[in-house]
Amino acid sequence: MADISLHFSSKAPLAGTYTALNQIFNVWRRRARDRRELAQLDRRTLRDLGLSEGQAQFEANKPFWRD
Repeated sequence: MADISLHFSSKAPLAGTYTALNQIFNVWRRRARDRRELAQLDRRTLRDLGLSEGQAQFEANKPFWRD
């Protein structure tokens, strides 16, 4: 009979997956927060940033998963 080990010794593949997912979720949260803040800026602040209202609105309306 063959000796089959059911012991999985490396957790690295899963750890890498969790790390990658965590990074993606952090980027998505940051984008959502930044876009909410952008949507609340007034004309003067947008002008100081070199953005038109249309550009700011376009960016603020993007879904969080789009770059």
